[in-house]
Amino acid sequence: MDPILTILLPVFAIVATGYLAGRARVLGADGSDVLNRFVYWVALPALLFRAMATAEFDLAAAGRFAAAFTLAIGILWLASLLWSRAVWKLGLAEGAMHALNGVYANVGYMGIPLAAAAYGAEAAPFAITAALIVVGPLIAITAAMLEIAGKERVSVVTVAGGVLTALVKNPLVVSPLLGVAWGQTGIGLAAPIDTYLTLTGAAAGPCALFAIGLFLTNLRLREGLGEVSAMTLSKLVLHPLVTAAVVFWLIPLDPLAAKVAIFLAALPTGAGSFVLAQVTGVAELRTSSVILISTVLSIASVAVIFMVFPPG
Repeated sequence: MDPILTILLPVFAIVATGYLAGRARVLGADGSDVLNRFVYWVALPALLFRAMATAEFDLAAAGRFAAAFTLAIGILWLASLLWSRAVWKLGLAEGAMHALNGVYANVGYMGIPLAAAAYGAEAAPFAITAALIVVGPLIAITAAMLEIAGKERVSVVTVAGGVLTALVKNPLVVSPLLGVAWGQTGIGLAAPIDTYLTLTGAAAGPCALFAIGLFLTNLRLREGLGEVSAMTLSKLVLHPLVTAAVVFWLIPLDPLAAKVAIFLAALPTGAGSFVLAQVTGVAELRTSSVILISTVLSIASVAVIFMVFPPG
C-alpha cells in the first residue's frame, strides 16, 4: 500500500489539480495546449536526451525488451482490429482506431516519469524504448491504414514517405536517439548542460500530468459506450495480461524489464491517439471518451500492478 500512497496518489493528485484548474478556468482555454507544447517540444525531449545519454544502456537488453513489448502490442492490436470488424462491423479506418485505442499506452507523459519514480533510474531506458515503439511503429502503422482506408488507390511509397517524414520531425523520437548517439561517444555532458537538461526535464512529468487534467475537462462521454468499454477493457486489463504472458513465457525478460513492461501496459490510453483521430476525423468522440474513462480507471489498474510487482 505504501507505493500506492507515495507514488501513485500524488501522480493522480496532479492530474486532479489540473482538472480542477481547468474547470475553474484559471489558465484560459488554451492552457492545456500551451503546456502540452512545452512538454512535447522542450521538457520531455530534454528528459529523454539526458536519460539516454547518461544511462548504462544495454543494447541487447533494450532490443529484447522492444521485441517483447512490440509483440504484445501486435497480438492485441490485431485481435482488436479483427474483433471490431466482426462484432462492431467497423470499417478499416474505424477498426484501426479501435485497435490503436486499446494498446496506445500513455507512456510518454505518464509512463516515463512514473516508471522512473517507481522502479528507479534503471527503468528509464526501458520506458523510453516503449515510448519510441508507441510513437513510432504503432502510430505509423495505424496512420498508414487510415491513409489506405481513405483512398481507393494509394501509393505505398507516398504513405511510407509521409510516415517517415512525421517520425523524423517527432522530437520524442529524435531526442532519445540523439541521446543514445551522444552517450556512445563517451564524451559525457558538461556540468552546465547536464544541469540545464536536469532542470528542464524535471518539469516534464508534473506539467504533462497537469495538462492531462486540463485536457480531461474538455472531454465528454458520448455515443458508442459499448465500443468505448471494449477499448477500455483492452487497454487496462487485456494489454497488461497479454504483456505478462509475453515477457514471462514467449520472450522472457529479466525481473526489472518485465515489471516495467507490464506496468506500462496498464497505463491509460494516451492523448496522442486523439491527436491522430482529430487530424484524420476518424472516431474522434469514441477516442476522447476512452481517454477520459481509461485515465480515471487507471488508478485501479496501476494500483494492482504496484501490489503485484512492488516498486523498489
